[in-house]
Amino acid sequence: MSEENNAAPPPPEAPAAPAAGEISQDQRQFAMFTHLSALCGIIIPFGNLIGPLIMWQIKKNEMPFVDDQGKEAVNFQITVTIAMLICFVLMFVVIGLLLLPLVGLAALIFTIIAGIKANEGTAYRYPMTIRLIK
Repeated sequence: MSEENNAAPPPPEAPAAPAAGEISQDQRQFAMFTHLSALCGIIIPFGNLIGPLIMWQIKKNEMPFVDDQGKEAVNFQITVTIAMLICFVLMFVVIGLLLLPLVGLAALIFTIIAGIKANEGTAYRYPMTIRLIK
């Protein structure tokens, strides 16, 4: 008999742990939900701020990717809220009537893009954001 027949088969490989720098599926999903929780603002007044703030506070100490994306989401929603308030004031000069829907549409689009990018594991940065929380 040859030695090849007596050799034991190699042990099955264990699932690979995430490499350093690789973001787990849990972190990516939670970051996505952090961004998309801003859509609560459609139903709840100031829900666009409250949703991301709560989601970020829950996991910021456990998941570094969620901490980063949570800060970004909260900063963007603060910026959107300030822009909406300015548009509301400008309604008295008519220009606010045109700007308010544009700001709302841009916020919706950027929020959805951020959620998709976070689910892909990409750290998304919103354009034109005032970064108050660092």
